[in-house]
Amino acid sequence: MPTRSPSRRRTLAALACGAAAGPLLLGVPAAAAAPDAGAPLGPVAADVRAPGAEVHLSVLGRYSSGAFAQSAAEIVAHDPGTHRVFVVNALNGRLDVLDASDPAAPVLETTVAFAAGEVPNSVDVRDDGLVAVAVEAPRETDRGRLVLLDGRAEQPRQVGSVRVGALPDMVTWTPDGRTALVANEGEPAAPGDDGFEEAPERPGYAADPVGSVSVVDVVARGGDLDRLRVRARTAGFERFEARRDELVAAGLRLTGPDAASLRLARNLEPEYVTVADDGRTAWVALQENNALARLDVVRGRITDVLPLERVDHSRPGHGIDPSDRDGVADVRPVPVTGLQMPDGIASYTAADGETYVVTANEGDGRGWGDEDTWRETGGFSDEARAKDLGEDGLPPLCATSPAAGRLGDADLGRLTVSWPDGLSADGSCVQDLHAFGSRSVSVLDADGRRVWDSGDQLERLVAQALPDHFNADHEEATFDGRSDNKGPEPEGVTVGRVTTASGEERVYAFVGLERVGGVVVGDVTDPRDVRFVQYLNPRDLTVDTELDDDDQPPAGWEAAGDFGPEGLAFVAAEDSPLPGVPLLVVGNEVSGTTTLLRLDVTG
Repeated sequence: MPTRSPSRRRTLAALACGAAAGPLLLGVPAAAAAPDAGAPLGPVAADVRAPGAEVHLSVLGRYSSGAFAQSAAEIVAHDPGTHRVFVVNALNGRLDVLDASDPAAPVLETTVAFAAGEVPNSVDVRDDGLVAVAVEAPRETDRGRLVLLDGRAEQPRQVGSVRVGALPDMVTWTPDGRTALVANEGEPAAPGDDGFEEAPERPGYAADPVGSVSVVDVVARGGDLDRLRVRARTAGFERFEARRDELVAAGLRLTGPDAASLRLARNLEPEYVTVADDGRTAWVALQENNALARLDVVRGRITDVLPLERVDHSRPGHGIDPSDRDGVADVRPVPVTGLQMPDGIASYTAADGETYVVTANEGDGRGWGDEDTWRETGGFSDEARAKDLGEDGLPPLCATSPAAGRLGDADLGRLTVSWPDGLSADGSCVQDLHAFGSRSVSVLDADGRRVWDSGDQLERLVAQALPDHFNADHEEATFDGRSDNKGPEPEGVTVGRVTTASGEERVYAFVGLERVGGVVVGDVTDPRDVRFVQYLNPRDLTVDTELDDDDQPPAGWEAAGDFGPEGLAFVAAEDSPLPGVPLLVVGNEVSGTTTLLRLDVTG
């Protein structure tokens, strides 16, 4: 545990008082609430609640795969008919099927394997128990499959399959269950990946499939899952090539060795999909492109590409801590632009009848090949430390940049930035530093316009709740370890409706912080006035989890609890194995645990 220096105490005191950058997260109290009576299930590093919060999240049950940092628990889905929880286990290339009928003691019931070399990436369950699984091909640049399973058979079995695009990364059912939507990311491969040779006409590439969304209509004739009628359509981006210059001018981000000439459809990489309550419209996160796409589900067609606003981190209330070498939790305005780049997105209908999209603004670069040797091996990376600009063929920082003279390790020098962004007009130098992810959560309208953003409040919350483990990583709980790269890193998000003690229906968003761990709960009922509710982190940050030279974790790492939350699924009160009590299911990629949290209505 790091020693708390006087300078750190002053910074934390300033944070607890709100500091110059604005108040703490929407009324967060200055100290964590005391745990409820009764011992919690395992460690709890933080349980911070807003005064008067109407709901309270707590750990109910946990299943551990026993695998550390090997992606053994990623995306999760719950079937209300059987109370099975389906968990993507990429480590073993399978689905783990948990019996959660007793949510306090989930157990592994069975597993589902796929063809040799295939890897499941995402899962969702329809109301009748039909399970949709997005499955990556053995060679990830080949077309993958959407596999349909009878999830209520004693041993879940395949009842349908259809080819989709390359690297199907996420699948979700429409609310009526008639259509499954698959985000096909279509990431490139570098020379040497899976035996690929370099494409002679395109140095730096071996293969680069197009990104797309598969719109898969699924009907069980006579209600019989053995009589499925499946029709797949592809919603692509080819027709937007004519609008390329317009979209780039509006903020669409395109990177790669030949980004200027690369077809738009090959550069756009769908990551996540959310569907409006009426099932007619969906939004697709184009994470690396800092944009959303809007999909007409009925017509099976992308209708809009919506570049997202960039964040000015020099504004009060939108700062970051940019250094892992300054020894303090110092969230402050800096001359840096943030690229929102959402990973998980979710949508809901507000009281005004409009649909809003909640985004977890994680950030992610576009690159392929070994991250340490990409220049030598023909790969590509758009990431660099700010202080490395001007080296190894990268453009330097412009002398007129507001960040000029601020590239020391304790200031902006160690911040991971996107070197292709913020270039001067002639491309000779980087005028404005652009960081990956805005370390925030946003609420957007149907056209992708921001109506609310948490600004620097998540990072300030972590500083307050975990002063000795501020911006810790998911594998190593080192103080300040992730300040130079995306901070707490909000990644996954889901929403759910809950009836409070007063009988009012409220909408809550649940956001997983991938690096430091835990779930932040916000009341998004009014999309323009989001209210903080709780931050729960079921992790013991004092337990050693650092890998040794052979990439093995230390003995006793399991005592650290949950870390690396990836996928979240909300279980409504009427669908819960605990009558009347909503649940949140969390897949924790690094700890390999699947955790069930209960959401109690208070007051």
